[in-house]
Amino acid sequence: MVTLEQLAEAALAGEALALRSLSQDWLRENPRIADCTRPCSEDPQVLAVAASLAELFADRTGQPSPQWSRGIEPLAHPRYLVQAAETMKRLRHMCDVESPPSLRRRNLFAPAGFLSFA
Repeated sequence: MVTLEQLAEAALAGEALALRSLSQDWLRENPRIADCTRPCSEDPQVLAVAASLAELFADRTGQPSPQWSRGIEPLAHPRYLVQAAETMKRLRHMCDVESPPSLRRRNLFAPAGFLSFA
């Protein structure tokens, strides 16, 4: 069983292919996103990414997000979930401007189509 914590860790590690695969598996295993449980981690980065991903998937599938996600704080510093945004100015700008609101609320940035299969 795939956990939101695993998704968050893959995102933070810049493992795009693993994140995509894990996300697809997680969505199949968790058809009701509002019912997903809060990650056990106390790492604020893991929690911020997990909450943002849960909210992103909920938004894209027209579902409510989990209650616990509302209490997760944003990151203190911006974090790009696409590694190339660190070095490519245009991609970074695109992430800054087009990042989905569920990510941007927690100071996370990615292109508008990030994990768009959901």
